[in-house]
Amino acid sequence: MELHKVYRVLPDEEASLDGDLRIIDESGEDYLYSVDYFVLLDVPKEIVQILTQSFVGNV
Repeated sequence: MELHKVYRVLPDEEASLDGDLRIIDESGEDYLYSVDYFVLLDVPKEIVQILTQSFVGNV
């Protein structure tokens, strides 16, 4: 993990009940991290679409 980097979060209801987020790191694998380590951003729908397209092939 790198400071000030944007990471993808996968929905995980069970993890959120424990105060965790499921984050996809640089390797393309997902791991659980404490929600306290991150700042969640509200990203406009158009930006989400652009970012999602950029992730294709990078996983």
